[in-house]
Amino acid sequence: MALTKVKQGEVVKTALLIGILVSLPKTIYLYNGIMEGNLNFSMSWVTDFLYRYLFFFCFSWSVIQLNANIDYDGLKWPPFLKWLLILIINVVSLFVVVKVIIAFYPLVNGRVLESHEEGWVNFTFINLSIVLFFIARLLRVSTDKQESRIENEQLKQQNLENELAALKNQIDPHFLFNSLNSLSSLIRENEKATQFVNKLSYMYRYILQSSEINLVPVKDELKFLRSYIYLMETRYRDRIRIEVDIDEKLLDRKVPPLALQSLVENSVKHNEISSTNPLTVKVYSTEESLFVENPIRTRSTVAEGMGTGLYNLKKRYLLLLKNEVKVSTQNDIFKVELPLNQPA
Repeated sequence: MALTKVKQGEVVKTALLIGILVSLPKTIYLYNGIMEGNLNFSMSWVTDFLYRYLFFFCFSWSVIQLNANIDYDGLKWPPFLKWLLILIINVVSLFVVVKVIIAFYPLVNGRVLESHEEGWVNFTFINLSIVLFFIARLLRVSTDKQESRIENEQLKQQNLENELAALKNQIDPHFLFNSLNSLSSLIRENEKATQFVNKLSYMYRYILQSSEINLVPVKDELKFLRSYIYLMETRYRDRIRIEVDIDEKLLDRKVPPLALQSLVENSVKHNEISSTNPLTVKVYSTEESLFVENPIRTRSTVAEGMGTGLYNLKKRYLLLLKNEVKVSTQNDIFKVELPLNQPA
């Protein structure tokens, strides 16, 4: 999932405030010196103040940006290397800014900084960089918490919508299961029909149970998918072929329930299935992702959906796994990728 950045308004306001606070001792010193008659007011003091303040602001803004708005987590590095990179970037930034402010000072103010002034600049910017690092991390944590609250609210809203949809289409589960059992007993002598009813019963039970679960293991999802495949192959016979090849090491990873089935159903719903144009759907895995793909053969009429589908899956995937479903349509192949998070 892409990093949610700290708003620029917050970064700019914080940098302005830090610049004012760091410049305050120098301002008070100048003010007292002028009031006591030890210093003469001149534009050089104004230029000096504005020059320092500009650098304080720019330095504060850049350090906050480096530590709050750069997605270091996007690097697939060990934590030690990430923190080492952050430390190096901050030290290099500090070194560059100090050298620049000392080098350009004579051009702006017409005099070279004295040795004690250079020491003050070094001391101030070193301490400022430390303070800014912690301020940036606080802003990062605050933004992440706010984003998490928003996502939780979205997930609650989605759950409410799903519950409402379930209520609108509710059928008494006991009535349906009893009816399926009765049907199974009536057709017991017909092995294929009995197996069909059993698969249908299992699918309905899985759907009911999954409504209370956010994530399920890939192996459970595959078991459900195979029942769905059986129903589709019974319906379409040799006009459809659904191939499944998932690496065993991924079977304990988690996905939203009905994720694979909804993608296969999407392929069935939107593509022509006929004797002359049989449909092949492939469900397979790579190192860290699951894929569902099919050739694009758009049918003239599309069956009405049931409120779930690719859009719903994208929303659930983003909220539950903080990851994005990737869709491509290259070379007349419709392909959907489900990236799998690392096991906890």
